[in-house]
Amino acid sequence: MITVDLALRLRAAGLPWNPASGDRFVIPDRGMDADVFVVSELTVDVHEAPTGRLLRFNGTTEWALDSVEQEAVVWLPSEGQLRHALGPRFLRLEPVRDGFAVVISGRDGEERHIDVDAERAYARALLTTLQP
Repeated sequence: MITVDLALRLRAAGLPWNPASGDRFVIPDRGMDADVFVVSELTVDVHEAPTGRLLRFNGTTEWALDSVEQEAVVWLPSEGQLRHALGPRFLRLEPVRDGFAVVISGRDGEERHIDVDAERAYARALLTTLQP
């Protein structure tokens, strides 16, 4: 799973998110930083409100949290979502000594982006494509 820091960097770089079933996210700065939530029709759903998108928590009577604005959460894209966002620039995923390398086509040829797991390597590669 990518780190919250990498997810924040992707959001700041302009990676769009349209919440869908199965998407993971965290709610930072509310004492729940380590809790990963998943959008699901049974637990958390997306609601279009006049004030913007809300992520609503259903069946959580023990919580004082019914919904949270999309802007207040941090999406943790999956490996498949990151690979899809790379589009045709993605060339391959390679195992390396202590992790993985994502190879993409860059401005000057192939670029390798290495991290301890595949999702983080994909995120690092995607960051370079989102930055001007």
